[in-house]
Amino acid sequence: MDPFATLGLPQRYPIDKDVLDRRYRELQQTLHPDKHASAPASERALTLRKAIEVNEAYRVLRDDERRAEALLRALGGHASEQAADPELLMEMMERREALSEARADKDAATVAQLSAAVAEQATAARQELAAVFDALHGQPQPASGASFLERAQALLGRLRYYRRFQDEVALFEDEALV
Repeated sequence: MDPFATLGLPQRYPIDKDVLDRRYRELQQTLHPDKHASAPASERALTLRKAIEVNEAYRVLRDDERRAEALLRALGGHASEQAADPELLMEMMERREALSEARADKDAATVAQLSAAVAEQATAARQELAAVFDALHGQPQPASGASFLERAQALLGRLRYYRRFQDEVALFEDEALV
């Protein structure tokens, strides 16, 4: 399933969330079961399948990582996990150790600083990913596009590491509330 086609949106990484939300609501209204209650069973089943597809496409496009994965697939790449840059691995290992120490010490300020630094890196990676996808759309020859695809895959890998780190921060915050 191509979530961009399902929602009738252009295949672009930067997405206007307001346009996405509006398109989703329009399709949901069109596909609402009450509008098809008197239709034959086969048509109702088809409408239900389409509504499920629209819901899934919306979830994919709302999420930066999943949207990048879908776009990579659409452009001929793959979104599978690949070996990360050793420098990134070391950096994330050091940050996780610092996070672990801060959690053990219940040092919310340090956790917040670590989280903010990773959030900043994630924002930069998303911006670079948008630029890479824009460049990919402008590449007529597949040979030159391959390096762009590889860069997009590497950036997506970075975003995954950053998200996992932020998930750990969220666990700390949840624990602090208990």
